[in-house]
Amino acid sequence: MPLIHNPGGNPAIIPRRNPSGSSGGTGVGIAANFDMVGIGEDTGGSIRGPAAVASLVGLCPHAGAGEPVRPGARMTRPRPASNSGMLSIPFALPLLATLACQPDNSPPIGLQSEIRDSAGIRIVENPAPPADSRLGWRIGPEPRVSIGEREGEAPYLLYRVMDATILADGRIVVANGGSDELRFFDSTGSHLASRGGPGEGPGEFEGLHSVAPWAGDSIVAWFAPGMGVSVFDGEGTYGRTIAIDHTTRSWWLQPTAASVHGSILAVYSWEDRDTLVLQLLDGEGAVQTSLETLPSWEPYLMHEGTEREILYWKTFGREPVWGLWGDLVVFGVSNRYEIRAFGADGSLTRVVRREHRPRSPTPDDLDAFIEDRRVRYNDRDLSAYRSVPVAEYFPAFATGSDPSGGQRTGEIMTDAVDHLWIREYDLPGEERAEPLWTVFDPEGRVLGFMETPPGLVIFEIGEDYIMGISWDELYVEYVQVWPLERSDPAR
Repeated sequence: MPLIHNPGGNPAIIPRRNPSGSSGGTGVGIAANFDMVGIGEDTGGSIRGPAAVASLVGLCPHAGAGEPVRPGARMTRPRPASNSGMLSIPFALPLLATLACQPDNSPPIGLQSEIRDSAGIRIVENPAPPADSRLGWRIGPEPRVSIGEREGEAPYLLYRVMDATILADGRIVVANGGSDELRFFDSTGSHLASRGGPGEGPGEFEGLHSVAPWAGDSIVAWFAPGMGVSVFDGEGTYGRTIAIDHTTRSWWLQPTAASVHGSILAVYSWEDRDTLVLQLLDGEGAVQTSLETLPSWEPYLMHEGTEREILYWKTFGREPVWGLWGDLVVFGVSNRYEIRAFGADGSLTRVVRREHRPRSPTPDDLDAFIEDRRVRYNDRDLSAYRSVPVAEYFPAFATGSDPSGGQRTGEIMTDAVDHLWIREYDLPGEERAEPLWTVFDPEGRVLGFMETPPGLVIFEIGEDYIMGISWDELYVEYVQVWPLERSDPAR
């Protein structure tokens, strides 16, 4: 058979000598100075051979060499027999080493989620990301907008900010609880107008708690008189109040979240009970779905039946989280890493789990817990906590919830592109300077860990921003918008 091409020689030594293989063509090209770097594959020496005989440098990484293997873990994919690598002239080696040693912020290799369907329920089982891994997304070094001043005009003097949202045109709406006002700012943080105020009239508030985008260009805010939800247009003009029916329960129904699809999530909770009720309401306040007897906090009555009776909750005990994930209602309890998603008809449609290794509290952990509360509550005597039952394990994730006041801060959130963010639990005395979150894609598959700015309590996560509140050393409040850059726009 005639040769289509001449056999390759070895320009580094003697042209007629064998250049080895099977990546010999790449080796010949590099040795002949056609380029500094080339690509090859190595199963049984196909990079190592050409590198050796042509005085080149071969780099042959092995798939999975940097992946931690957990005891008892299943291999979800076979390791390839062939490994891709590079051939290079010697003086290019420092460059290659520099590139190879750059920080890798991409999602960790090997985060393979297992997805299965069971009786119409999608179940997503996720591994835990390696502890030192991070997503390739980046938050800017400083906020692009900061609203708040120590001294100045009244609209910029914030007090008891409860929530904030960014409208489609970039305007920022701040729910300033101290004045029961909705304060509107442009995209640069300049004040435009204020709406609402304390009172029982239309568009006024009895303890402004939250603001959220609504269907169309509208916004909703609560608590209106009677713990209702008021609807405003995009300019802040009052439209109507959605009345909430409180007559069917022995406790108030509290709105906690709203959807741009025009629904409201509300919760019935009781301080002294270990269950709660979630209800999804339509735009008129009518009940669409009611999720009954969901597990809640674990109450403990100290000195029960006496004049000294006082209510506590189990230390490190179970705490609930809830919210909206697109058109789904999500709910979970912190004693296991599992989030359940329900459809508008109340049916369970999805279960998202993440690997978690439970750890039991020690006496030192209880000491750190009590010390934290002593500092937080100004030397208040909290020795009674030593008589309160302690949970067998620490929570699997942070909650930010409170049995006496619902969910205070967002420790389970969804962003503008339907990713689910769940904040990691900080052990007593080991609080992270930068809060750490596990991020899941819209299907519930884990993407990796993400850190957010220190001291920032997050209100909202957009496609390209994170917004929340922070405080300076004088406890002056600032609503800040931080730029968020996602390495992959599809994520």
